[in-house]
Amino acid sequence: MLKSKKVLVTAGPTREYLDDIRFIGNKSSGRQGAEIARCLLELDADVTLIIGPVNLELSSLGKVIQVETAIEMDYAVNEAGPFDIAICAAAVGDWRPKEKAKTKIKKTSKGKPPVLELVENPDILKNLCISENRPKLVIGFAAETDNLLANARSKLKNKGCDWIVANNVSAMSQNMGGEENEVIIVKRDQEIKLERQSKEAIAKLICKKIVDEISA
Repeated sequence: MLKSKKVLVTAGPTREYLDDIRFIGNKSSGRQGAEIARCLLELDADVTLIIGPVNLELSSLGKVIQVETAIEMDYAVNEAGPFDIAICAAAVGDWRPKEKAKTKIKKTSKGKPPVLELVENPDILKNLCISENRPKLVIGFAAETDNLLANARSKLKNKGCDWIVANNVSAMSQNMGGEENEVIIVKRDQEIKLERQSKEAIAKLICKKIVDEISA
């Protein structure tokens, strides 16, 4: 159904290093993005999965590019493109330390923590949307702890993508890093709620919607 379509999927967390052993990260397991990539492969798409540090079996997921930082993911996306479809499911760190320490950061005798200066990471989703080779369909994810729909609609507008897949990642939901998910596909004129179920089932429903969109 998606034969000859070149599809990008980003997944997993990024790690933004403070020094050689410490980093800023998040709880993303990469499972939702990986399941989307698996489903797209079953639909005969030419899939490139660019994924951060995860504990998943990746050998059956076609072309896989493993990265750690947001800058590495941004570079990999640019090098692997252009794409017909992009699904940005990765939980990319918004910020990174301005400078990575050359040695392990040590406690001081005064007991004060170090002052960290942060800078913004590349906006991979937005860059795809404004690219000269913009994919025909660009789908972003919005992981939110509050005001789910309002924040998703704001992201849809600000990034310039076609859909946002919004999910609640508050501690009570157990969605981020868990086996199940529940999401709302937010389009400019439509909202489609996918009830709580396995991430594999969510991936299949999202991919069905992609096929419907591309075939329309």
